[in-house]
Amino acid sequence: MHQERTTHENHVNLDGVEVWLSCKDELPFRWIGQRDVLDQLLSAWMVVHEKDIPLNPRLIGRPGVGKTTLAYAAAKEIERDAYIFQCTMDTRPEDLLITPVIDKSGGIRYVASSLVTAMIQGGVAILDEANRMSEKSWASLAPLLDARRYVESIVAGLKVYAHPNFRITVTMNDDASTYEIPEYIHSRLQPQIYLDFPEEDEERLILRENLPFVRDEILDYVLKFLQRAHDASERYTIRDGINIARYASKRAEALKGKAELENLIRQAIVMTLGDEALIHTME
Repeated sequence: MHQERTTHENHVNLDGVEVWLSCKDELPFRWIGQRDVLDQLLSAWMVVHEKDIPLNPRLIGRPGVGKTTLAYAAAKEIERDAYIFQCTMDTRPEDLLITPVIDKSGGIRYVASSLVTAMIQGGVAILDEANRMSEKSWASLAPLLDARRYVESIVAGLKVYAHPNFRITVTMNDDASTYEIPEYIHSRLQPQIYLDFPEEDEERLILRENLPFVRDEILDYVLKFLQRAHDASERYTIRDGINIARYASKRAEALKGKAELENLIRQAIVMTLGDEALIHTME
């Protein structure tokens, strides 16, 4: 669909309406292991024929298993800028699209969300924790998630059409603090890509990648703790392990050998996850 568009450094004129753009996300994320799920996401975004359109995959898994990291890494794999929108239970349709703000002169400035900026710039939009949004917000995205590929901002009086290079994925936590996704949206968010806990070797690499400054003894202890927890179907994730190892390392540095390292790690586990987590520590 043709749309009259004039692009400047940080704003764009769409059909006579000036819209200011959001900044792209530049993050030190690198995807380690589970190459298959990265390939699954990239395949969903492929366009194989002039009448084909990219799919809108949803990444599902427990909090902390790396869904956002995967989406960001996929954007970098296809050399696109990434724009992350953090969804919440009070996200409004205008938050997702275009928001009016008062500028310094007292006039109205229309500011595009990270999602709409990605649409305009041909980047990758990542709707993070998307199943925290209500149906009202999802409804505003329905035409974007099918062959129409546009959103309509009532606030700015605009239809914004997606650049051909635009791609989108959503991450969804597998927990109870979320909304049910309406069926007409659910059918538009396909395929479903499920992220499970990483294997032991992959988990070791992730810990080392994120914590290059932490002693091997701490990482080995935390890795064994995580693997035991995974075997027991606990919800503890690599993110929890990173926080445990990071805090234990800080405590060890602060105390300069005045406390047993194992006791410091156990303390970090309790302070991160609670006393009940100690059942998965080494005997």
